[in-house]
Amino acid sequence: MKEEFLHWLWKNLFFDGGSLCDREAGPIEVITPGVYNRDSGPDFFNTRLVIGGTEWAGNTEIHVSASDWYRHGHHTDHAYDNVILHLVHNEDADVYTASGRRLITARPFFDPALWENYIDFVNNPSPLACSGLIGMTDGFRVKHWLWTVAVERLERKHDEIREILSRTGNDWEETLYRLVSRYFGFRVNTDPFEMLASRLPLKIIRKHADNLLQVEALLFGTAGLLDEALFREAVNDGYYLLLSREYRVLRTKYSLQPVDGWLWKFHRLRPANFPTVRLSQLAALLAHSDGLFSRVLDCRDRESLRALLSVSASPYWNSHYQFGREVPFMAGRAGKQSVDLLIINAVAPLLFVYGKVRQQQEWCDRAVEILDSLPPEENSVVTDFAKAGLRPKSAFASQALIELRNLRCRFHRCLDCTIGSSLIAMGQKIRKSDSLFLEP
Repeated sequence: MKEEFLHWLWKNLFFDGGSLCDREAGPIEVITPGVYNRDSGPDFFNTRLVIGGTEWAGNTEIHVSASDWYRHGHHTDHAYDNVILHLVHNEDADVYTASGRRLITARPFFDPALWENYIDFVNNPSPLACSGLIGMTDGFRVKHWLWTVAVERLERKHDEIREILSRTGNDWEETLYRLVSRYFGFRVNTDPFEMLASRLPLKIIRKHADNLLQVEALLFGTAGLLDEALFREAVNDGYYLLLSREYRVLRTKYSLQPVDGWLWKFHRLRPANFPTVRLSQLAALLAHSDGLFSRVLDCRDRESLRALLSVSASPYWNSHYQFGREVPFMAGRAGKQSVDLLIINAVAPLLFVYGKVRQQQEWCDRAVEILDSLPPEENSVVTDFAKAGLRPKSAFASQALIELRNLRCRFHRCLDCTIGSSLIAMGQKIRKSDSLFLEP
């Protein structure tokens, strides 16, 4: 038996209502199980019971064995004096509060199929324990759940972005610059892009925003990609030499410390996603007299954001993907998918935070509307859910699936998922255990 399963039973009242009984106080009638507490203290607050014709109000504590009360030290903690019910699976001891009161203890009786379904899900080796079963869940409930989880993801990102905002002295432009830089590197070059943004403040770039070549020199130089040891073919390349000359002056002027150029990854990337090309695109986005964040605020929908972020690398990168290495024509414009990823991961979350900080709900709503208007992302998580029977219709929904996978599915927290919980609660064994290991 697991304690989280008992929590789930109690929260949803998935047990025989007439089965609760204390050996001294007698039958227990549940009016409300109370509010689930995920922090320290009793497991449920504001429980209401009827015992012996008297209504009780207080808290509920749940353990697998009654003796866990002592093992967890609750018998010396006055924070547990208001517990009115000790719900257990194994009543192996009488327990008392710190004030000396004997605690009413009861064991719930439930359909064994609930436990069997739960164990099947927990032991399922598939990345998604509910694979092939999602279609058994009510569609409206699934849609509502995905909406809830997507908002959870925005709230979690809100906390992360607020930390960045605090570190930048509440500078919205600098914060967006750091977020955009992070996601310009996709997953492969996220770390060096973040290091670059921290070593090259936006205020320096903005002093040269009217000169694209100098902005490129600042980015390529501080990225460590003008190191002669990296691109030996570039020793006679005019564009490379021009950038190097500009950066030598700018590095001295601003006391810049370049990132180690060897940190950047090129292997197994499409040439269009090479960090060299992406840095040139970032330079084009930043080389503007108006701040990027102020321009984002002027955008009203996804198309205006796409137009803003669909920048092209310098013409040099139409025929190169590394310094000094010429190739047939290669378009250096940011693709729609990469632009959408910037909106999904950087722009929309920052608009959500902006609305929260300024207490203006319309910005939060706009962030959600933009995400809901974008097509779903294409990645392994979305693919796995689609195979399992759940295909998202928007980026808002695909963000929810990523959050589900990372924070619930990966850890088999099926009871904390509306989809998993509804399947487990069906009251019958939904599949045979020997079939679990035959899933793809």
